[in-house]
Amino acid sequence: MTEGNFVDYVKVHVASGKGGQGSAHLRREKYVDKGGPDGGDGGRGGHVIVRGNKNLWTLVHYKFQKHFKAGHGEHGGKQRSTGAKGEDVYLEVPLGTVVRDTETNQVLFEITEDGEEKIVLEGGLGGRGNWHFKSSTNQTPRYAQPGLPGEEKQLTLELKVLADVGLVGFPNAGKSTLLSVMTSAKPKIADYEFTTLKPNLGIVKYRDFRSFVMADIPGIIEGAAEGKGLGHYFLRHIERNATLLFLIPADSADISREYEILLDELRRYNPELLHKKRLVAISKSDMLDEELIHEIRQELDKDLSGVPYLFISSVAQKGLQELKDKLWVLLNE
Repeated sequence: MTEGNFVDYVKVHVASGKGGQGSAHLRREKYVDKGGPDGGDGGRGGHVIVRGNKNLWTLVHYKFQKHFKAGHGEHGGKQRSTGAKGEDVYLEVPLGTVVRDTETNQVLFEITEDGEEKIVLEGGLGGRGNWHFKSSTNQTPRYAQPGLPGEEKQLTLELKVLADVGLVGFPNAGKSTLLSVMTSAKPKIADYEFTTLKPNLGIVKYRDFRSFVMADIPGIIEGAAEGKGLGHYFLRHIERNATLLFLIPADSADISREYEILLDELRRYNPELLHKKRLVAISKSDMLDEELIHEIRQELDKDLSGVPYLFISSVAQKGLQELKDKLWVLLNE
């Protein structure tokens, strides 16, 4: 999937159908000239329903179609026949989609399971036919109820990537390179900051035909929690990851300080993110000799407060199997 086709935020306008009108028909047949009321009820208007689809990874199909309208219910008929229901409209969304009311910004619900359906707007009820209003004092009511109108609403669909492992790091830390080496994903890789503008997903193959999903998320900068850089655009994707893999390059001026900045941005955006399992990987470690690795280990043992870490190199294929093993243990604890 090309970067331009990854759409994770759209606004759509939806409208449910209005209910059909009840019938005021009076029974008239060849040998029944005064058969009384037999008007049927109107059919209900169509619902607007949001449905989860595990085969979708993006909201790109709503990029150009923004308006959705359910069908109207049909009018009631003679012989108490009820009008047909209006056709429902289904909005198919990938798993991990949050649906908000655009006007109030209130979260209506989240779709997390395949086939899960939520009615976001109910169709109007059909009107009752005249036979409902027959009584001892009104044998031939010549009126029926009109159908109730449908509703309209502006919705915001916001996708939060569902992945087992989320890669967290500053721009140009080597996240895309690691994803390309550990999975068959082909993210854009270049030697400048913010190469990744959209999340990339890849499946990491593990032992005995097992696997887990890894997400490369656009790089964090200091102040991201306030919206700087790509700000909230990518931080929301981290909320759905089971384990966070902090990637810090070995040539960083201060590895512990960089880790603290990343942690602080997550804390300020959503303190609950700190409850997720964490693993720190020192990337580009092929440029370090044993003496430097020993010095860095001493600092990290003191500064990381028991958070597990390891040294890897995507280019030199160093420590990648150990990384998979540690991630698998964290995911299955």
